[in-house]
Amino acid sequence: MKLTDLFNDFFRSEKAGGLLLILVTLLSIVIANSSLGNVYTGFWDFEFAGHSITHWINDGLMTIFFLLIGLELEREIYIGELSNIKNAAMPIAGAIGGMIVPACIFLLINYGMPSQSGAGIPMATDIAFALGVLSLLGNKVPASLKVFITAFAVIDDLGAIIVIALFYTGTLNFISLLVALGIFAVMIVCNRLKIYYLVIYLAGGATMWFFMLDSGIHPTITGVLLAFAIPFGDGGKTSPSYVIQHVLHKPVAFVILPLFALANTSIPVSSDWYTQLNDPAGIGIILGLFVGKPAGICLFILLGIAFRLCALPGDLKKTHILGAGFLGGIGFTMSIFISLLAFDNHTMVNAAKIAILAASCLSAICGYIWLKLTLRKVIPVDQEIYDIT
Repeated sequence: MKLTDLFNDFFRSEKAGGLLLILVTLLSIVIANSSLGNVYTGFWDFEFAGHSITHWINDGLMTIFFLLIGLELEREIYIGELSNIKNAAMPIAGAIGGMIVPACIFLLINYGMPSQSGAGIPMATDIAFALGVLSLLGNKVPASLKVFITAFAVIDDLGAIIVIALFYTGTLNFISLLVALGIFAVMIVCNRLKIYYLVIYLAGGATMWFFMLDSGIHPTITGVLLAFAIPFGDGGKTSPSYVIQHVLHKPVAFVILPLFALANTSIPVSSDWYTQLNDPAGIGIILGLFVGKPAGICLFILLGIAFRLCALPGDLKKTHILGAGFLGGIGFTMSIFISLLAFDNHTMVNAAKIAILAASCLSAICGYIWLKLTLRKVIPVDQEIYDIT
């Protein structure tokens, strides 16, 4: 399988960013539980312009993260893995299974309880963490496995974004929503007219973000909408989509996501922290991510293969899909993000974060070990950069 320059850039930045996320998460938890804990958590709660630093990161900077996800999804649809229905079928099937099964497991345990609103928590995969763990396996990893994990992770992140828009929206301000959608429509028209001035789209995106925030819909949705408004053109290195995606790779991987991790993992851990994993929400999150993700991904792909809706690439085996499924259980960024929207109670949010971290660690360890064993006989992939098309 051939890989584009941009995919290689994306993979390299995401895997390095994933390793950085692991380090800053550990650092954040250590500081939060040290003598500096109160000062540290207080810093993230410090307010300016009416919102805490954490809120500005989660609602503001994370919009840029969603913009990058949207641009990557757009590229995959136009010229990447998702441009061919036969190639797209497998990651789409895996992503759908990886969203439905974990959510069902969570609801099975939490239905009728106040915690049932957290059903979206185990649905998403953290691309950076997953690719960071995958990178530890070195050149044993087939190119098609890298593309598969990236594709299904991007798709289920899109699914998580849709879930946020549909189920985690409060009271709607329809006037602001109509204004935001009107700005989006104007940018789409500019796209169709082949107006390639990026400043128009960036200014429009910033304005759309403001009205989306005022509408009651989570403003990070703006990032995905903006991604599809920015002209893709021929996808070449001079196209606006390529330019901004290339520019965003490193800031997102090395600044925005680490800041998100630092701000949202400043969790005071009590001596009886493990008891928080025994409540229905904690059990639902752990089983959803650690069991539901690999089960859903593998089940739906196997059904797709059985009904001849999709096929495994030549250098992948079914055993590799199970390893990818475990890596899909690394929820972290998106799971924490949704937990902040799902629960109003601070104690429930912290308990959810602990469960997410526990499940993500278990998934990462199992995914790494499983792929380490099953990839031993795979011929190393040539490191040269190719064209995916």
